[in-house]
Amino acid sequence: MRTTTRREALGGLCGGAASLALGACGRSTREKGTASFWFSCGDKARKVLLELVRGFHESQSRYRIEPVYQGDYFEALAKLRTAIGAGAPPAVSHVVAEVVPYLAEAGVLEDFRRFDGREALGLVPALAQEGAFVGGRARPLVALPFNRSTPIAYINKRVFAEAGLEPPETWDDLTRVAKALTVTRDATVGRYGFACPIDWWFWAALVGQAGGSVMDASGKATLGGEAGVRALELWQRMVRLDRSMKPPPGRDYNAWEATNTDFLAGRVAMIWTSTAFLRYLEENASFQVGACALPRDVKRAVPTGGTFFVMPRGAPKEEQEAAWAFLRYMLAPAQANAWATRTGYMPVSQAGLVELEKSGYYAAHPNDRVAVDQLASAAPWPWAPNLFRVQREAVQPRLERAVLGGDDARAVLDEARRAAEDA
Repeated sequence: MRTTTRREALGGLCGGAASLALGACGRSTREKGTASFWFSCGDKARKVLLELVRGFHESQSRYRIEPVYQGDYFEALAKLRTAIGAGAPPAVSHVVAEVVPYLAEAGVLEDFRRFDGREALGLVPALAQEGAFVGGRARPLVALPFNRSTPIAYINKRVFAEAGLEPPETWDDLTRVAKALTVTRDATVGRYGFACPIDWWFWAALVGQAGGSVMDASGKATLGGEAGVRALELWQRMVRLDRSMKPPPGRDYNAWEATNTDFLAGRVAMIWTSTAFLRYLEENASFQVGACALPRDVKRAVPTGGTFFVMPRGAPKEEQEAAWAFLRYMLAPAQANAWATRTGYMPVSQAGLVELEKSGYYAAHPNDRVAVDQLASAAPWPWAPNLFRVQREAVQPRLERAVLGGDDARAVLDEARRAAEDA
């Protein structure tokens, strides 16, 4: 496995989102106690986030946060790398989980252990750095949980009730139920039983359920071995042979949005997507939405996802002080719960989680409880600097080619493993 250097971690960006970042990363003249916060939340989550920022300002008068939207996760990462390389990073940002080891090993993130009060945060272990990564507790504390999530299944409860079916508990159940709920007229599928973006995250869930992992203990990208092949073949069979899984259009979050739209329109009876969409789906469906744990193969397994707060090195001390005050506010039980209950992301405060249980929130909102219960099956990511590149460059495009193009699953993953050696 080739080691990523600090120069490589920050360099190699030109044009597009990266060049836009150059205009955004020049540090403006700010009042003392003001810090920039780069974020990637859209739609409902953005509205909730900005309301929480206003709440921070109303809670005290010493610090102010300037939130700046930077596009989706991948656009924002390109801009952040450019800003760090230019010596003008924001005081605080958030990044997808898989990129945390990459940035940490490049030496461009602050260690939160130097700030007062970090011991009292009381974070949910499975969602914090200590549980989200293999050996995460032993590493410098460079990441704090923000909009954390897991894959989850959503069902159209009306369709399931009419068919007399229960949510699938196993892969065999999944294929059986998906076929039973698929409606075909004159060789045209009017409703698919199942849909899921062809995405690394959901494939990693399948690999774990089949008893594998995407990397071994040494950090080598095994891509699950036989478990990886079985996971990919499951999708191929459901899309190409059973025709019970809708072929997802578009890439990245375009495919996620299309999956949600198909579900809400009744074109699909069951989907896998993120807990992040729970409120959106519940509020926009004309039917009752049920959230369910992902089915098992040899075991239950889900990866965690979403983002972590990070503090890039290089921001002035007074800006980092303001950013730390903001992070402590956001991770306190009241704010962590407001964020979780209003969006569908996971509650990251242990005390907040206890409060939700005691208050009867989960009894009144059982869909929210599903994701919390799934944390018992959460599989940590390897602390591998090349994890993000293995995802984006070696695996993701080949998954799409295998499922939508019909290439042999084993051959595709063998090719991906060779590509991962150079990642």
